[in-house]
Amino acid sequence: MESGEEALLLARRQKLERMRQRGQNPFANDLDARDRTLVAELRAKFAKALLDPAELRYDAERVASLAAEERFHVCGRLMARRGFGKASFFRLRDRSGEIQLFAKQDVMGEAFAALEDVDLADHVEVRGRAMVTKTGELSLELAELRVLSKAMRGLPDKWHGMTDADLRYRRRYVDFVATPEAAAVIRARGIIVQGLRDFLDGEGFLEVETPTLGTLVGGATARPFATHHNALDLPLFLRVAPELYLKRLLVGGFERVYEIGRCYRNEGISTRHNPEFTLLEFYQAYATYDVLMHATERLFRHVDAFLSERLERLGFATDVRRWHAARTFTLAEPFARVPMRESVARSLERASLTTEVLDRLEALAFDQKTKSAAHADADGWVALWRTRSPRANSVDWSNLRRALAGCGSAGERLFVAYEYLAEPFLAEDYRSADGSKSLPVFIIDYPAEVSPLARRKDADPTLVDRFELFIDGRELCNAFSELNDPADQEARFLHQVELKQKGNAETMDYDADYILALEHGMPPAAGFGLGVDRFVMALTGQPSIRDVIAFPLMRPEE
Repeated sequence: MESGEEALLLARRQKLERMRQRGQNPFANDLDARDRTLVAELRAKFAKALLDPAELRYDAERVASLAAEERFHVCGRLMARRGFGKASFFRLRDRSGEIQLFAKQDVMGEAFAALEDVDLADHVEVRGRAMVTKTGELSLELAELRVLSKAMRGLPDKWHGMTDADLRYRRRYVDFVATPEAAAVIRARGIIVQGLRDFLDGEGFLEVETPTLGTLVGGATARPFATHHNALDLPLFLRVAPELYLKRLLVGGFERVYEIGRCYRNEGISTRHNPEFTLLEFYQAYATYDVLMHATERLFRHVDAFLSERLERLGFATDVRRWHAARTFTLAEPFARVPMRESVARSLERASLTTEVLDRLEALAFDQKTKSAAHADADGWVALWRTRSPRANSVDWSNLRRALAGCGSAGERLFVAYEYLAEPFLAEDYRSADGSKSLPVFIIDYPAEVSPLARRKDADPTLVDRFELFIDGRELCNAFSELNDPADQEARFLHQVELKQKGNAETMDYDADYILALEHGMPPAAGFGLGVDRFVMALTGQPSIRDVIAFPLMRPEE
């Protein structure tokens, strides 16, 4: 017995064969689209006849006077159908929007009967005149309809879309058709990337491309993907970041450069992580990290405005309004700037805890080698601290202590303390003037031990001139004044090698050629990195990185 899906496939195959028997090609490739009209262009032509913009109701007489019996040629996908004997209504969608089609037997003649072989999801071309139905809807009264590409499978139910989240990500080509909100995010992503380029090009930056394959791991502390070049019998790594090549360009005299490209990190998958992702990095000679903080605020506001303007121009203002209404942060006010140690102290205070916690970080560390007595003392401190406030109780003390066990310096311990005691509460601690929204937060002045490529602060060499930007608790940017002292850089590379030898897989290799480049003189400079995927998540209000990637990595189906 046939399944429901098999029966539907058979029915569509039978329709396809009937079309061929009539001499029609169900997969035509002879379309002349030079006179094609987009749905948005059609609506723009009749904008003066619009009575109710919210409901898209039109004045019939005004449309008739503007149309002047003109025939329009429209192409797109059929999204809905309803029939009433000698008349049928379709809904057609192209890249700019949707419009209703009205088919009448007395207008189409013998061609009307062939509509029985037309299905939802078919790509068609139609010709007809503009008119308004009794409900005030702008429509095309069809004179002709031709199937350009027959869809052998239908679309999900229009009211429910694709409800299986796993299936949505596996079959994105269906999800984008069935779920307009999903398609809107990918459309926005493309415009956001355009906006990033628009800002940087306007600031005098040159877009460049650097290698994605290399013999060393550098530019970020991350576990790489390994591959192999057969002809050269050479082991290679997919890049984790383009940083070291972009800074070589600074040495070569290119004062402002940027790259938007794919990077690869062999890490877990979560709502914020995908093994391949898009990274923007730019480098500016004769600048400091403070200069880049100002530039970052301008960049974010520019791209946000660029996205809104472009979507409204394309007829997708509804998407902009929906995203802005749901936004829990503001870009309108100055971003907060907080030194890392200060952010931890402030969060402790709000948790009714004291800097006693920071004083005992080394003793809090716990692994299997921890002495039982010391472990018991630390357990007692944590149990007491948990009682101080709901925030103190919500801290992930167990993983904080495990992370501290892997630290070999005070700077590393401060960074871990920040990750567990302050970072989860940034959106709560830094608010807009009226308290209604969270502020973007620049966390500045990182420990030198966790920043192997950043320049040390002149006033305190234990820290570096670095910031990371957090919006609604999500890290989006990493930037710093660049280290251009070859001796200091060599020492830090050697430290990374030591860590790797101790089993830390997320470290950099020693890059002798990069040291050689620095010895030729790199100007004082500042560099910036932005996770484009997370930026799209922020501007479009998406909860998962998978929602902003057209085809996220998935485990193969069994």
